[in-house]
Amino acid sequence: MAKPVSKSETVDAHAISRQQLLALGLNDIAYVRDVDIDGSTGFGIFAANGQQLAIMPDRETAVAAAWENGLAPVTLH
Repeated sequence: MAKPVSKSETVDAHAISRQQLLALGLNDIAYVRDVDIDGSTGFGIFAANGQQLAIMPDRETAVAAAWENGLAPVTLH
């Protein structure tokens, strides 16, 4: 398994491994998007790798939860 790239490390974009590319933003970014829950709309918080972290009742709560946990929220449409 490839070594993750640290924030202070410079890497040639052509030399980055697939595993390093997949890990980009994993600990920094959360994707927020609407999800269907039993016919209702909730808002899921997902890690950069697509793993679901939480579901909140509204977008504002989902964004606040991401910030509260040290993740920069990005909204997906």
